[in-house]
Amino acid sequence: MSSGAQTSPILASVLMVSAMAIIGVIDNVVILLADTVGLWQFHLSRSTLMLPLIIGLSLLGFGRLRPVRPGPVMLRSVLITLAMLFYFTSLALMPIAQALAGLFTSPIFVLLISTLAMGQRIGSWRILAVLLGFAGILCVLQPNPQDFDARTLLPVAGGLFYALSAIITRSHCAGESTVALLAAMVITLGLTGLIGVGVLTLFPMISPPGPDGFVTRGWVWQMQDAVPWIIVQAVGSTIAVFMLIKAYQVGEPSYVAVFEYSVMIFGPLFAWVAFGQSIGLMQIGGIGLIATAGALLGWRAGRAPAEQAAA
Repeated sequence: MSSGAQTSPILASVLMVSAMAIIGVIDNVVILLADTVGLWQFHLSRSTLMLPLIIGLSLLGFGRLRPVRPGPVMLRSVLITLAMLFYFTSLALMPIAQALAGLFTSPIFVLLISTLAMGQRIGSWRILAVLLGFAGILCVLQPNPQDFDARTLLPVAGGLFYALSAIITRSHCAGESTVALLAAMVITLGLTGLIGVGVLTLFPMISPPGPDGFVTRGWVWQMQDAVPWIIVQAVGSTIAVFMLIKAYQVGEPSYVAVFEYSVMIFGPLFAWVAFGQSIGLMQIGGIGLIATAGALLGWRAGRAPAEQAAA
């Protein structure tokens, strides 16, 4: 957003919180899908439904579909696809509070990568934010060194790839249409799903029943029970992402980003109401620490341009 653009903080916050409420609800249905279909079929089907909706956004004047720089856009799409594969896999295998906590390590990874790999300076407030966020992640994930489960790292891997995609977006995709970025991501997810289904069709694997077989399950023809939930995911994701994009267009990014953490309230809350997923006091405290870390990072990001201008 240019410095001269008119902003609307109230509208931006309402849009972002609404988007996170939708995502917090629809991401819970993955556990229902995981009982009958596989990860790859899910992404192929969802992308097939989302693409016409995105084309409709372009036709309505919300942005062009063709990217200006196909190379960086493709790299960004691959990184986000990897992030979503890890995240949605974790949704099928663990409570949504743990999956979201792992995914929201991305701001911490952005800061660490920017500092260690790109040589950017990091101040004491951002160091504090990283420590708070890391402590919060440990509280939510509650890893047990004596009984280590590699599945705990799945959403954290998603957070790492999401952070890498964010860095590419900022450094090489600033001039791209948001619709083009969204379309490229959906196409990449769909192609990945198609490849996964094809591989598992040619080389079928023994797939455990229920969510444990989500990743290794090939194409399932009897998917009538899953179709309504895939439609909910496709339509809900398109609406939520559109609202998220609009929130960043009408509000200051450092201000709007803080409201993304509201998904860590909506997701676990809906999981508790609908599926009886409970979280302990330590996990609630961990969610609070992660949200505080995100607020600190957003606050420092907002203050940095002003401090540079005053210098």
